[in-house]
Amino acid sequence: MITSVFKKSTILNYSLIVVLLLFFFFIYQTSDLYITAAANGLSKNSLLIVLLLASFFLVNFMVKKNGLTKDSSYTILFFLLFLLLFPSVFNNSNLLFANFFLLLSMRRLISLQTLKAPKEKIFDASMWIFIASLFHFWCILFIVLVYISIIFHASRDYRNWLLPFVAFFATAVVFVLAALVFDKTWIDHILSQTQMNFELNYFVNNYQNAALSFYVVIALYFVFSMIVSLTNRPLILQASYKKMIFGFLIGAIVFALSPEKNNAMLLFTFMPLSVMGTNNIEYSQNKMYQEIVLLLLIVGSFFAFFAQL
Repeated sequence: MITSVFKKSTILNYSLIVVLLLFFFFIYQTSDLYITAAANGLSKNSLLIVLLLASFFLVNFMVKKNGLTKDSSYTILFFLLFLLLFPSVFNNSNLLFANFFLLLSMRRLISLQTLKAPKEKIFDASMWIFIASLFHFWCILFIVLVYISIIFHASRDYRNWLLPFVAFFATAVVFVLAALVFDKTWIDHILSQTQMNFELNYFVNNYQNAALSFYVVIALYFVFSMIVSLTNRPLILQASYKKMIFGFLIGAIVFALSPEKNNAMLLFTFMPLSVMGTNNIEYSQNKMYQEIVLLLLIVGSFFAFFAQL
């Protein structure tokens, strides 16, 4: 029954997911009246909603434009369910900004497979990553994904290897000038994020621990299934799927290194894992299996969301 609803991309499906997103967003925001009144306000909530909707649009656009999945709504459904596992994402504008710019970067890197204007795409992808690192410093590690993409598609031209350095210099110059003109503490904020913290002792309650454990199990299963079935995928898409695997791994490393650690920082792994989860569902011809996987994810995500309110 669940698969019959989301196996197609229709206006009804998109509307349902947007309504669910807004419903859970406002449920989370109103779960603590003091936080809502004192910290967010209408303007910040509007910004958060715009970032979330823009991220959903980008994820859906990428998978459809590049043929990473079939004509279904599973990818954005998975993205929503992963958000519900860690609802503190709904209140973290820095992470949402960083993830949005990483999605812009990923869009350019995936489109490299067409070999059209590779230099522009490499420069753009690098620039978006460096902009994302201004909101969360360790996102800078995603520059590794740019070089992996260069190896896959455009390694013969030595100038392609230098473009990320040009993008870094351009972004750094603009940022430093803006900081000197408007607020010098921006530089101190970036420097304070360069620390590392490998400890996992930040949990407020057992439900956060359970949500992380559930996500880890799901992630390992989807990543493993993608690796095992990779050679059976269309040859033209194999490089893109490898980028999804590497993107997930880099996102996990960003989570592990971040000094002010919390589950919301797993946001950077949601997009690639959503693609891998969708492929796992679509690859299987067993409808019962598809229903069970989706039902487990929906029940687990809903329970985790309401338990952490």
